[in-house]
Amino acid sequence: MGRHIRSGYPVVPAVLALLVAFAGTGVASADDAGPAPIAALTAAARSATDGSYLSGIAEGPGAGIDIQVWSAAMNSTITVKVLRAPDDSRPAPVLYLLNGANGGTDDSSWTEQTDIAGFFAAKRVTVVVPMGGRGSYFTDWQSDDPILGRQRWTTFLTRELPAVIDSTFHGTGAAAIAGISMAGTSVFQLALAAPGLYRAIGSYSGCAQTSTPEGEAFVAAVVTRWAGNTANMWGPFGNPAWAANDPYLHADRLRGTAIYVSSGTGLAGPLDTLDGPGVNGNPGKLLAQLTSGGVLEAVTDQCAHALHDRLTELNVPATFAFRTLGTHSWGYWQQDLHDSWPMFAAALG
Repeated sequence: MGRHIRSGYPVVPAVLALLVAFAGTGVASADDAGPAPIAALTAAARSATDGSYLSGIAEGPGAGIDIQVWSAAMNSTITVKVLRAPDDSRPAPVLYLLNGANGGTDDSSWTEQTDIAGFFAAKRVTVVVPMGGRGSYFTDWQSDDPILGRQRWTTFLTRELPAVIDSTFHGTGAAAIAGISMAGTSVFQLALAAPGLYRAIGSYSGCAQTSTPEGEAFVAAVVTRWAGNTANMWGPFGNPAWAANDPYLHADRLRGTAIYVSSGTGLAGPLDTLDGPGVNGNPGKLLAQLTSGGVLEAVTDQCAHALHDRLTELNVPATFAFRTLGTHSWGYWQQDLHDSWPMFAAALG
């Protein structure tokens, strides 16, 4: 049955944080040698079996690196931001973090809106943030879209990128994935598409249902926001592909994967203030967070409760963190990542 947490903010007791120190992906030791030089990483990189390969690499701030990966499936180059594990000459597992509906544009990404650089600085894990894929649901589309182009994200994220990342950054082969909003649906779909690839998944303010009338409408609202056509993704409404990509319907196949699901109610919470994360004193941003962000979170909260009931019915273990307050915004997703990290650390260790 699902582990159901209902509390205020934050949702995980401080004692859980102590578990990180004992997990295999925990704090780095004083013997860590530091990051390898760029030349060494480039030399270690290996292509995927379909010919996808590391096409560019550049130092970022701190341990951050920006890499370019040529995707054979999408016939294009994808930018990927990487935070290296301490002393990346030693093997480390990988945590993939997916951005939301805008694909990380306009600085709305894990690297720009959260503290992941500091939070993971001493943890033995390589953090990977793919950029792009706005409105794509990070799935393989049936047809190229006139506006969004060729979308083959399932292939890229499950077959192409892992081969490049593991060879370049000395991966252990253990991986986990988490995503927000749109990507909170995608993480389930990716886990179902590649059984065993991800040991753990985190869905923050996502909606697992895609094939009900309400689910179809929600997906369409996300895709059409970016002028995409859902008929190019999974065909017309009612096409079998919509059900095939519905994690709610196939939840029994998630058994054996560690699962963390979180959502708020959409009601204003402690981070929905002028001095809250990402608001920066801007009344317009706060108003949008309270209105559209409140509505979106209320919808995804219903989805999360439906998934909780479904997994409980199937006796598939999962942790659900239901906040009594909070909108669809980065401050809460950062806390969700912090709160779910002990689960990821245990799974990756």
